[in-house]
Amino acid sequence: MAHEIRLHGNAAEELRNFVAFERRRIVDEIDGQLAHEPTVETRNRKCLLGLTPSFEHRPPVWELRIGDIRVFYDVDEEAQEVNIRAIRRKGRGQTTEDIT
Repeated sequence: MAHEIRLHGNAAEELRNFVAFERRRIVDEIDGQLAHEPTVETRNRKCLLGLTPSFEHRPPVWELRIGDIRVFYDVDEEAQEVNIRAIRRKGRGQTTEDIT
């Protein structure tokens, strides 16, 4: 069964700050990568153990990499929900901690 994907907090506002073609790419990747098995690590998905971000979340926080864009999310397996918490651009030389 597919997970329901929900945008929380500032994630919707952060998504609107991207240009249209980037928004489309982000939404397509979120749907394609996170609807099924969002807690399986892949080349573009990883669990960020020990990270304490500034945004609301339920540990553990996961990161989906889309080029220089990072989507931060957590998963409620019982409710079958993926909660998108933040969508940020990671600049050259920045660490994940810098943008969370």
